[in-house]
Amino acid sequence: MSRIGKLPVEGGKATLSLADGVLTAKGPKGELTLTVVDDVNAEVSDNSVTFTPKDESKRARAMWGTMRARAQNMVIGVTEGYEKELELVGVGYRAQMQGSDVKLSLGFSHDVIYKAPEGISLSSTKPTEVKIAGADKQAVGQVAAEIRKYRPPEPYKGKGIRYAGEQVRRKEGKKK
Repeated sequence: MSRIGKLPVEGGKATLSLADGVLTAKGPKGELTLTVVDDVNAEVSDNSVTFTPKDESKRARAMWGTMRARAQNMVIGVTEGYEKELELVGVGYRAQMQGSDVKLSLGFSHDVIYKAPEGISLSSTKPTEVKIAGADKQAVGQVAAEIRKYRPPEPYKGKGIRYAGEQVRRKEGKKK
């Protein structure tokens, strides 16, 4: 039995509604939707949503907790929002804003311009820092991973793009 799936998702400042298997959360940071899978039942009452599995199949029990967690992430996203920070480590590695896009100087022959997808805001207060914010937790993480993918941190000098607070395991160089 899912310990997470049993718990109801409280709406709080967000307004929850369910129509045709689509759960919608509206709040101060925007509106998000979630299509509830066929193996799980969802009920909205008193601005909280409860999930139950339709049967005892392995998929239904697995999706029960998943749907509840995704609904909770939606509620947090539309009320508080999500944010990730990236650090650029390396000589000459810089980030600067170009409108809503971010221009990254990463040691390539050209600058990389990353266009922010809809619902995601990028900001760069320091030249070595990029902040990604948005209501959708999955989208924020995906954008952070895509930007990091341009120059992942390397283990010898530690240069590259890393998440704020990430520990990069360092290796010893060549011996003579």
